[in-house]
Amino acid sequence: MTTILVVDDEFLIADILSLALEDAGYMAVQASNGKKALEVLDREQPALVITDFMMPAMNGLELALAMKEREDFKRLPIILTTGAQAHIAQQNNHLFDAIFEKPFDVFEIIDTVTRLVGTP
Repeated sequence: MTTILVVDDEFLIADILSLALEDAGYMAVQASNGKKALEVLDREQPALVITDFMMPAMNGLELALAMKEREDFKRLPIILTTGAQAHIAQQNNHLFDAIFEKPFDVFEIIDTVTRLVGTP
C-alpha cells in the first residue's frame, strides 16, 4: 500500500487529509511538525509528503530543505499547504511539487497525490 506522510500541527487538518487519503486507497501517517516528520520518514518510508508551512520546531520549508539534503529523500515528492506565508512558499517553489493555499480543496490535493505517485 502506498503511504503518504501528512505533516501539520493543526490536528483537524491532518485528520481531514488523512481520512481523504485513506478513502482514496492510500495509507496515511501523521506528524505534528517537521522534526517529527523526519523521524517518521525514516521509519515509514512514505511515497510522498504533504506538509503545512507554519509549524513549531521545524516548519515546512525547513523540512523540505532537510529532505533535499538527504540522498534517500531528495527525490520524494512534497506538497505544501500554506496560509499566511504563501509568498515565502512561492519564493521557494523549486522545493515543492505542488503548493496549495488554505483553504484548499481536499479533492485537488488527492488528484495531485495520484498524479505524483500513481493510484494506490
